[in-house]
Amino acid sequence: MAVRRPSQPTGHPATSARWRELGARDEAACQEVASQCREAGGEAWVVPTDVTQGESVMQLAEHAVQLTGGIDVWVNNAGVGSVGTFEETPLEVHEQVIQTDLLGYVRGARAVMPHFKQRGSGVLINTLSVGSWVAQPYAAAYSAAKFGLVGFTEALRGELLQWPRIHVCDVYPAVIDTPGFRDGANFTGHELAPPPPRYDPEQVAAAMVDLALNPQPSRTVGGAAHLLRLARLFTPGFSRLMGWGTARAIERMPRSANSTGNLFAPPSGTRQVHGGWKRQQGHSPSPLLVGVTVAAAVGILLALGRDDERR
Repeated sequence: MAVRRPSQPTGHPATSARWRELGARDEAACQEVASQCREAGGEAWVVPTDVTQGESVMQLAEHAVQLTGGIDVWVNNAGVGSVGTFEETPLEVHEQVIQTDLLGYVRGARAVMPHFKQRGSGVLINTLSVGSWVAQPYAAAYSAAKFGLVGFTEALRGELLQWPRIHVCDVYPAVIDTPGFRDGANFTGHELAPPPPRYDPEQVAAAMVDLALNPQPSRTVGGAAHLLRLARLFTPGFSRLMGWGTARAIERMPRSANSTGNLFAPPSGTRQVHGGWKRQQGHSPSPLLVGVTVAAAVGILLALGRDDERR
């Protein structure tokens, strides 16, 4: 999504409105969001865009510049996923996840960065994930893409020392209550559900708005993300623990046919912001999250104990 603030010269067609340009494969869903923007007093245009195609992303940026004269904020938010063992998931599925979740962001940055440098300012917001810190067994391509985004954004920041008013901001959400698990590719043979706790998508949107106005290198959404990051740092064999817990959770779910989900085409289910998972989670935290948090606490105490012995 490209955003332009109301700073254009008088007489420009977008002078009196905050405008947004929305790009995604699903034009109908974008049109619905555009209508909501207009009802809220803003303005929005829709440009059908496939982030796996470089020319499509370039056209999105060029259209925004031609329409309003500039881009203040660019949000890379496309994301897909696939769950299943590495070898039982088709290679083209792994490739499509990386095409969207990693290379799609590279294409977005490549489309907008020359424009930011020409203007001397701009904010690029990338949606990463707690999966950028914690590898996700049974989602190998997703983990590869999200870990890759950390390196990509840090390298990009390192090239921007001459442009202090150009900011690259990362958002690290925990598990968010969206239809992502409903629409994602599934090669497990079982139904999928996101592990609790699940957070409202509005929290991610609020974080993005705040970063657009007050840029910072990163923002984490959801306390569970902090706990998982600590657990991964201080728990020996953490990825094996995650793999064991994920496998047990999948096996307890009802049987289901394999599907490529929304990888190669927009989802067929009802378009909605919330996935409806949050109201199912109750008030108890995930047993796996509790386990890894305790393990992390023990690991921290052991590490502190070793430091005391060295002194």
